[in-house]
Amino acid sequence: MTFSPNYVNSYAHFGIHETMLKDSVRTHTFRTAILDNPHLFRDKVVLDVGCGTGILSCFAARAGAARVYAVDCSHIVDQTRLIVRKNGLQDVITVIESRVEHLQLPEAVDIIVSEWMGYFLLDEFMLPSVLHARDNWLKPGGLMFPNKASVWLCGCDDAELRAEKLDFWHDVCGVDMSCMKSFSISEPAIEIVPDNHVTTTIHNVLSLDLQTCTTADLRFISPFQLRALRPNKLQAVLGYFCVSFTHGREPLQLNTGPMCDPTHWKQTIFFLDDTIPMDNNELLTGVIAVQQNKNNERDLDIALEYKFNGNMAIRCNLLRYRLR
Repeated sequence: MTFSPNYVNSYAHFGIHETMLKDSVRTHTFRTAILDNPHLFRDKVVLDVGCGTGILSCFAARAGAARVYAVDCSHIVDQTRLIVRKNGLQDVITVIESRVEHLQLPEAVDIIVSEWMGYFLLDEFMLPSVLHARDNWLKPGGLMFPNKASVWLCGCDDAELRAEKLDFWHDVCGVDMSCMKSFSISEPAIEIVPDNHVTTTIHNVLSLDLQTCTTADLRFISPFQLRALRPNKLQAVLGYFCVSFTHGREPLQLNTGPMCDPTHWKQTIFFLDDTIPMDNNELLTGVIAVQQNKNNERDLDIALEYKFNGNMAIRCNLLRYRLR
């Protein structure tokens, strides 16, 4: 996997790292997963893939790792080296500026830590680089942190958000731009959706074991069923992800769903072409297909086909989205 210079350079700016570090759910979950399990890290060799400012490397060192290799392909590593030295960890952490695919290490590693997740889990498509590191540098029986990942769908009736994102095109300061509506639907919105706007059951459409999965598993087609929990006007299908750390004394999960504390990943909203009135217990069925965009390796192409046969409406369509 090779990334464009623009993608690499975007991670050299402090703003994106500030956003991630200030995400307390994200940062504290990784901190707990590592520091609460020193028996797994003590005297071990750790590889931090896409280390950024190196906070996961610092956690691993403080958990007792013998050596930590902190790898990133952006110039942020200049700051990472300063952070490592500022915290007196330079004898444990070695910072390396390199693409993972070009990485040369003096030894295999016991543990790989990485915060590789993007919107809807796979956006930015960093996971193949993590799997490359696993296949080339992780010892047999070595551990992945996190080691499980999953993607989930549910229905959403946030009419206010739909009006903000789509309906305003009908009158933009007196100019009719309604032709933009179908175009804007094709780009999923990234927003925090209050849990009271979730109107259906949830459905798991992807489950990954990061110890064993392959890059082929990241291109997937999955059927889904969403059953109405109450009468509602369905506006969109909402996507989110979970990652889990199950190697430690207590299993730990980072859940980006609307029922949990908000994160910088928010939720991914696939607006439908039309609102669907649903009665309690009625069923929306469909199939979702996800693959990497052929022209931009960071983007995802998502096709969502749905069918609904209810008391008040009959709907079916195939919608295509591009998550950038």
